[in-house]
Amino acid sequence: MCGIVGYVGRRQAAPILVDGLGRLEYRGYDSAGIAVQNGHGVEVRKLAGRVGALKVEVTRTPLIGTSGIAHTRWATHGAPTTRNAHPHVDCRERIAVVHNGIIENADALRAALERAGHRFRTDTDTETLAHLIEDAPGATLEERVAAAIAAVVGTYGLAVLSADDPGKVVVARQGSPVLLGIGDGEFFVASDAAAVLAHTRSVVYLDDGDLAVLTPDRYHVTDADAHVQLRDVSDIAWDLEAIELGGYPHFMLKEICEQRETVQSTLRGRLLFADGTARLNGLNLPPETCAGINRIVIVACGTSWHAGLVGRHLIEELARVPVVVEYASEYRYGRQPPRPGTLAIAISQSGETADTLEAMRAARAAGCRVVGIVNVVGSTIAREADGGIYLHAGPEIGVASTKAFTSQIAALGLLGLYLGRQRGLSLEAGRAFACRLAQLPALVGQALALEPEVVAIAETFATARNALYLGRGVNFPVALEGALKLKEISYLHAEGYPAAEMKHGPIALIDADMPVVFVAPRDEVYPKVLSNMQEVKARGGRIIAVTTDGAGTEGLNALADHRLCVPATAPLLSPVVTTVPLQLLAYHIAVRRGCDVDRPRSAPGGSGSVPQSAVGGEDRGRAGGSGHPPAPGGGGFQGRRSHPPAGRR
Repeated sequence: MCGIVGYVGRRQAAPILVDGLGRLEYRGYDSAGIAVQNGHGVEVRKLAGRVGALKVEVTRTPLIGTSGIAHTRWATHGAPTTRNAHPHVDCRERIAVVHNGIIENADALRAALERAGHRFRTDTDTETLAHLIEDAPGATLEERVAAAIAAVVGTYGLAVLSADDPGKVVVARQGSPVLLGIGDGEFFVASDAAAVLAHTRSVVYLDDGDLAVLTPDRYHVTDADAHVQLRDVSDIAWDLEAIELGGYPHFMLKEICEQRETVQSTLRGRLLFADGTARLNGLNLPPETCAGINRIVIVACGTSWHAGLVGRHLIEELARVPVVVEYASEYRYGRQPPRPGTLAIAISQSGETADTLEAMRAARAAGCRVVGIVNVVGSTIAREADGGIYLHAGPEIGVASTKAFTSQIAALGLLGLYLGRQRGLSLEAGRAFACRLAQLPALVGQALALEPEVVAIAETFATARNALYLGRGVNFPVALEGALKLKEISYLHAEGYPAAEMKHGPIALIDADMPVVFVAPRDEVYPKVLSNMQEVKARGGRIIAVTTDGAGTEGLNALADHRLCVPATAPLLSPVVTTVPLQLLAYHIAVRRGCDVDRPRSAPGGSGSVPQSAVGGEDRGRAGGSGHPPAPGGGGFQGRRSHPPAGRR
């Protein structure tokens, strides 16, 4: 996960590029760099470290020029050093390249280029692109870029400029998100809409295989065969306030505290109480299709996979159809025999998660109808799916996903209700569940009020070295998610387990130094969870219990060292509220351990990274927010406008 910004226009490029990088620093922060066409050549500045240091350097010694590209990186190919930072240049330093993705045949290309006399300065796969373009045939920069990428195997979001073709930036996409920002006499490139929002709300999302050419007067998009393509223009509905801290110390805390509103946004306009169902206009699943579904497969990564596990319980209970939940990274490489009547659901915050996108394509190749649950309007999964549901949760800047998770569960609840009513769920049961869904935002607000109690617990356990998270049934995924959040941002080792499985091995780890977090709302398995607590207590473990108030909690009170009481809701929906104190717990422990909460060291990316593959928290391919708010009719995968082929503005 890295950040790309580009600019072509009549203003000085460097301040715009550095400001854009600052808004993308959650995507990468171990090195940063900028390249500007200065009228004589291409001038590059780059360093290991944060964007702030680059800004100081550029302010001290300004770069003059009205077109340029910039990059902020998480290192994979090559250590996070100034030498390996983007942009990368060719032998003559006339071409500069910034790149997200991975060049899978970089070693072979590098060897061939070195035999041809090219000198490599870095350890990155990206540098091969600069040298390929240097040698490529063509009269224009875009022709040379097209010829160069024809030799590439892998993924890329790419921006290129050349001293020999001034006033132009060439962009290409294959498997890594890139968008164009459409201004008045100026155009932008970015891997995330957040980078351009200060200048324009109109963006064009490129498709795989697209190549775009930007000059101050116009832009156009072509496919791999150089045919001009029509691409829709999307209007970003959220504003700069959504990607600023607004008084919070970290984006993660801000986004945790936004969840009352974001869950409400996911539900808004979609509940039909009189009919006991959900209105999902973009789902494109008519009643006859719903009736023919005999199996559902959910594909996702990281936090989205945990939401899928909750969704399995929701859909199986409400719609009476079997559901399997697959890691997208495994599903995409497995053999998928055709199974008529299978619906595939791809869940991704960004809608750009590479493994999830490829798993969705594999499901379609096996004959499945595919729908998406994503947060970003115009994302690749949204464009390629047969239908789906937008979350409308707004941009998620914190690397550790929080508000997307609760919105994903709310969306899966809507989907389960809709499918259920099409497949025999009674009107009475549908109305009752719709009312429970409508109550969720207020219940999330009550759960957020537990923060002072969570802070006190965090102070007690911030020095722990390990933690165990346990839950049963629909709250087992919450245990997985709680453990994931803790280890991702605090670097404290944590594992999530089904509570009953704890005695089959992990129980050997439990002692007085091991905090054990139980997700234990009062549901049908609550007595079983109490028995698991007895086993932990007998070994001296310290118990933190997330539970619900009311009669029957006396046994838990005697066992738990710390108790966090969330409001009760329908058991199937309890993960929406039980996860909130666990998010807060991870956050406050990380703060007390001195960790950089919004920029955890474990996050993936950099030169040669696949920004959408999940490592740690979420699916990682963040592409900048939710786009349009839901329309009264329910929203869905809709709502873009087309533009003329030449792209003149």
